[in-house]
Amino acid sequence: MSPFVSTYLTPNATAVKFAIKTTLAMMLALYIALMFDLERPYWALISAAFLQIRPMSGMVVEKGICQLGGTLIGAVAGITIMALFAQARVPALIVLTAWIMLCTYVGSLWRNNYTYGCLMASVTAMLIVVISSGSTPAGIFDIAVARLTELGLGAICAMLVSSLLWPSHVGAHLATQADSVINEAFEHAALRLEASDDIPAMQKALRSSLVPLTLLETDSQAARFEGPVGPGRVRATHVLTRRTLRFFANLQALHQLMHDHADRLAPQSIELAGKIAKGFRDAEHVKGVVEARKALQSLRHRVHESEEENSLAPLDRRLRLGLRESIGHAMIMLDAREAIASPESHKLRSSPLAWHRDHLAAGINAIRSGLVFSLLATFWIVTAWQSAMIAMMLGTLFSAFFASRDNPLAITMMFYKGMLAAIPSAFLFGHVLLSQANGFPMLAMLFGTPLFLGLLGATNLATMGYCLAFTIFNILLTMPGNGMDFSFDSFANRVVAVVIGLSCVVMGFRLLPGLGTRLRRRRLINAISTDIHELSQRSIRDAETRFSGHMADRLLQLAQHDDMLPEDQRHLFILGLTGLDVGTATLRLRDRLDDAPHPRIRKAHRHLLGTLASGFEESANGRPPQGIREAGKQLDEAIMAYGDVPADRRVLLEGLIERLELALERLARIMAERPQIKSMPKATSAPVLKK
Repeated sequence: MSPFVSTYLTPNATAVKFAIKTTLAMMLALYIALMFDLERPYWALISAAFLQIRPMSGMVVEKGICQLGGTLIGAVAGITIMALFAQARVPALIVLTAWIMLCTYVGSLWRNNYTYGCLMASVTAMLIVVISSGSTPAGIFDIAVARLTELGLGAICAMLVSSLLWPSHVGAHLATQADSVINEAFEHAALRLEASDDIPAMQKALRSSLVPLTLLETDSQAARFEGPVGPGRVRATHVLTRRTLRFFANLQALHQLMHDHADRLAPQSIELAGKIAKGFRDAEHVKGVVEARKALQSLRHRVHESEEENSLAPLDRRLRLGLRESIGHAMIMLDAREAIASPESHKLRSSPLAWHRDHLAAGINAIRSGLVFSLLATFWIVTAWQSAMIAMMLGTLFSAFFASRDNPLAITMMFYKGMLAAIPSAFLFGHVLLSQANGFPMLAMLFGTPLFLGLLGATNLATMGYCLAFTIFNILLTMPGNGMDFSFDSFANRVVAVVIGLSCVVMGFRLLPGLGTRLRRRRLINAISTDIHELSQRSIRDAETRFSGHMADRLLQLAQHDDMLPEDQRHLFILGLTGLDVGTATLRLRDRLDDAPHPRIRKAHRHLLGTLASGFEESANGRPPQGIREAGKQLDEAIMAYGDVPADRRVLLEGLIERLELALERLARIMAERPQIKSMPKATSAPVLKK
């Protein structure tokens, strides 16, 4: 069944409630705007619509605050530009272009609703500068106040309706996301510990866990606006993200040992890993966190008993320690899940994560937004066409709004089709029928009909782009207000303006599409190398925060790039997980040896960390790592001579070094078969990605 057919013929209750809530918020904003005779009430409608896209109350409040903050900053910028260039339109537009580029650049580097705040800062400044061209200083200030009032009204109405009518809280949403993360992570664990050859299945389970994990980390920030328990949910989310990533790193290492080097392991170790795999599947299918924790505790006890065998080789001891660590990570993941659901009774501590940022991609987005606006501004000046302001607004709004999406051109084309569908709808409802309306109830019934239909379809991911565009362009093509112009000429002008504006956005993404797949891939890989080099240069806490946050993003992006390759060439998620494994091992070594009492031990420790970082970089370029085993022996000798470390700890260290060397050698063989990844610049000499 077509997504459109299922959406409109068999809508679910959540979709209907969302459409009703958002339509009521928009109608409330319109009523108040008309009552106070605001100049452009449709901005209040658009503001309310954008805020309700994610209807959870905390998210609406967070987005509303970001919108108001961005609008205020944009208003100040717009007033400042006009104060400096009130009578010089071209210089004002040049400075405005620079401001739009700056907002787009910063928005491309940020996450959550901060990006939306940057978008509103650019759009508000653009409206003030363009609309107030030729106005007096008092008139400029009045225009700025009007834009603030209209956008603020929409935000307030959206937050009010979201809180009072069928309120939906982000806490329940986060708990559901956490369940998806843990269940898919346990499935991934079972496949890894079975030494499975089914790479597509492992990748699918990994991605199915990383996608909700990334969304969870992003959405959790909105929990701060849902009462005093909100910060507890945010901290628990950070814990879940960190532990899940460590979990994946351990699993990658264990799978590599059992799959490629089973001959170096005792059969009992392989058998034990198989039992642990079955235990993870059992834990995945039990009902409730308590039962899952009991199942994992039983597994951990079994592994702990097996570690007491003194005859185990270093690699076997490392394998069994890795199994126990994986179970430990999984249990903390379950604790974090409980803390997300009930933060008042389960309190966890954690610092926020840092996100991966690509300054080159942000710069390209900024240049594209500047070029689109400059083209439309030139068109406005040359033609002196009043409706060209609509085209300028759309160019500014959507060139920045779509820039941070994974496939901006595809989304833009969806919006383009939605806009074309909105033209006959706006003509029928917004002009033919609305011109006969008498009073606000009739206006709301007629104008609210296409809005409700568009919002109903916006709840389905497959139809969201089309239907959200249908809603927005119905508003822009109708422009409801107290002094509406129902002439066909006015309508036709708006149609031409929106077609020109969105066509320029499409052209901008076609001519300047952003980083290509190959370049993005290279930069992601080089960014991992750079971060591993920097792990030894920061405090442990800061290094872990940055590395964990960056790797969550990168692993997801690398897995997505793998989907674009033929099945027999999918290798990038292996590279990402190996980098995560090396980084996690580096942090563990730092935690144990940074405070070593003797300078010889600390010197050998630093040498080993540098060798591991260089080894990963070499392996990512398809070259075998050098000097890892020798660096490990130097550290072992220093510990033996100057440290007070038990023999079993030294055996575990030996096993860790051997395991990491084997993992990097395997990575080098894989990457040597992929010539498209070769010849990357060295992270130590000229980092491609700066943070």
